[in-house]
Amino acid sequence: MELSLPGLVMLQMLCLATGYPNGAPTGACEDMTPRHTGVLPQPSPAPYTLLVNTGTFQQGKAITVTISGPEYRGVLLEARTDGSTNALGSWQHPAPDTKFLQCTGNPQGAITHANTNLKGESTAYSWIPPDSTSPVYFMATVAQQRAVFWVNVRSAVLKRGKPESLGLATEANAGMAKEKPVLLLGICFLMILVLS
Repeated sequence: MELSLPGLVMLQMLCLATGYPNGAPTGACEDMTPRHTGVLPQPSPAPYTLLVNTGTFQQGKAITVTISGPEYRGVLLEARTDGSTNALGSWQHPAPDTKFLQCTGNPQGAITHANTNLKGESTAYSWIPPDSTSPVYFMATVAQQRAVFWVNVRSAVLKRGKPESLGLATEANAGMAKEKPVLLLGICFLMILVLS
């Protein structure tokens, strides 16, 4: 069956307009902008937040990143340091409906969607930090659909260091536990003096 020239042009335009249902292209690694023909990022603030399970990182210790907000279909997620567009570290075991994307020569440098199935806050991404002393942050492009996406969604900055404590209350309890034996020994010593 032969296609007319207008039919062929329309078919070609339809193919170009569908976006990338199987993941971001490697050309999106640096500026994190989807190559969706004729569509611009949303100008409004993103309804998404990148959450991390710690404020510090150590080489080789996994960090969990989640995207908080409405369900989404497309994603491009990288770790970066200020002044660079290189994807840092490596992502582990892609979450369901996602896959690795090779960025800046790093085969596991980014995570992208593998299909347009809905993803949500239960989708967790695991990242392994490199041997770096520079602070890092996570950067994402999140797409609710082909024509509705946000770029430059950033996490808080993580600094290199030991894992954070579980909180002030835990530290206070730990301090009291260390002081109790000394306090008990002091009371026992006083009792011995009084009874003697």
